[in-house]
Amino acid sequence: MEEIKFSHRPVLLDECLEALAIRPDGVYVDGTAGGAGHSSAIASRLGASGRLLALDQDETAVRVATERLSVFGERARVVRSNFREVESVCRDLGVSAIDGMLMDLGVSSYQLDTAERGFSYQADAPLDMRMDVRNPLTARTVVNEYSEEALRRILFDYGEERFSSRIAANIIHARERAPIETTGELVEIIKRSIPAAARDGGHHPAKRSFQALRIEVNAELDVIAPAIRSAVNLLRPGGRVAIITFHSLEDRIVKQTFASLASGCTCPKDFPVCVCGKRPSIRVISKKPILPSSEELEINPRSRSAKLRVAEKL
Repeated sequence: MEEIKFSHRPVLLDECLEALAIRPDGVYVDGTAGGAGHSSAIASRLGASGRLLALDQDETAVRVATERLSVFGERARVVRSNFREVESVCRDLGVSAIDGMLMDLGVSSYQLDTAERGFSYQADAPLDMRMDVRNPLTARTVVNEYSEEALRRILFDYGEERFSSRIAANIIHARERAPIETTGELVEIIKRSIPAAARDGGHHPAKRSFQALRIEVNAELDVIAPAIRSAVNLLRPGGRVAIITFHSLEDRIVKQTFASLASGCTCPKDFPVCVCGKRPSIRVISKKPILPSSEELEINPRSRSAKLRVAEKL
């Protein structure tokens, strides 16, 4: 197979390995295999009876991870799937319970650095942004077919872009003349929409908008809570789920989902007895998110917004 420069550096690697408390004979899932950085480190700590399932929806990531994990033989298996499908994947493979699951919710360096994927505002490329090319929805469709109000909502809700209304209006005006085909065209529209004096000096003016469009195309926020609940359903008592997020929207969902699963009775306080029957299913290990060390930040600047949260099955 032709070598692919999939150079995703595993974020918070040591912290993830510690959080998962890996047992040599355990069964683990890496929900976002990427370049197999985390997966390789997990597999290397497994014994002959241990097992790793590595999932990824990106076709290139599956090819690369399969090649890189081949050194571990039958200990490691790669499956092309979104992590929200972890229960069905495990069922199909005859895995009834797991000892830990890791999810790295970030976009891989490979996806960002491969211009033709359309994730980056730094290079001119077709408007795509799909993590799974089987997905019929592309950024081009969103930009050219969504209503002005839908675009404004996406940019504001998913990108926290305060000039969302101006950007959405200018997208509509531009596409009335001709379809918006490339990331470069979109970047210029966004730049025109944000006053120079209001631009965040540390960030590209299109960063928030591109994040918002990527989230919409890949339904990134919609799958987080279901995936966490599926992972918890699969975990044996004492098993761990560890999740790396890269922006506040993701982190908030993880934090709230953990809190819900860790809470007990939800009956009104004036009820004499519990009628809901709800019991905690996890305990939160990391009351505050685990952050990259100063050493990691120096080596890998892209880790600066990473946060790790960990929970354990009761």
